[in-house]
Amino acid sequence: MIQKIFGFVKKATLWFFAISIFFVILFRFVPVPFTPLMAFRFFENTSDKKEVYFSHDWESINNISPHLQKAVIASEDATFLTHHGFDFDAMGKAFKNNEKGKKLRGGSTISQQTAKNVFLWQGRSYIRKGLEAYFTVLIEVFWSKERIMEVYLNSIEMGNGVYGAQAASRFWYSKDADKLTQREAAGIAAILPNPRKFAASNSTSYINRRKNRIMNHMRYVKLDY
Repeated sequence: MIQKIFGFVKKATLWFFAISIFFVILFRFVPVPFTPLMAFRFFENTSDKKEVYFSHDWESINNISPHLQKAVIASEDATFLTHHGFDFDAMGKAFKNNEKGKKLRGGSTISQQTAKNVFLWQGRSYIRKGLEAYFTVLIEVFWSKERIMEVYLNSIEMGNGVYGAQAASRFWYSKDADKLTQREAAGIAAILPNPRKFAASNSTSYINRRKNRIMNHMRYVKLDY
């Protein structure tokens, strides 16, 4: 009996590794059509009897303004272009502040957020964090930084039912993602902490202050994929 259980676990583990690596390699070349968060939001809004709005249009990174690429690096992950998936300094600061009862954004890198959004469910648990680390390593190995940025900007939530740079640009500014100005890009990046609560246009004073800080930091971001 024990041998059968061990054999089953071994086969299941091998299948998990094989399937996960297959999809990571596949999404190195193929657009990600749908993410677990998109499904979760759909069922969440349906169960709450809210209006179900969904907008997601994949665009090549060549059709996404460099301003937006710089803006998300400036606001979400300053060391994105140089780290290997994890920013241990930021993680350490987040851990210390959480122990003190404070919250500090910045513990998760763009690579980690991409791994979570594309391959995993929402929530906080040691199992999910462990899988997030596993998929982060995989995409850092099999994808380029440019591809990670491309998938990130096409999959993250940028409004209620709004996913990806093109949909967000159309929703917030009625223009395509390659036409975003520096301030408009900073506006989208500024709401990423809670894109269902904040607005990228006609923003509150809090978001406008965030826009100004992000624009200031964007000056030091040089895209070198």
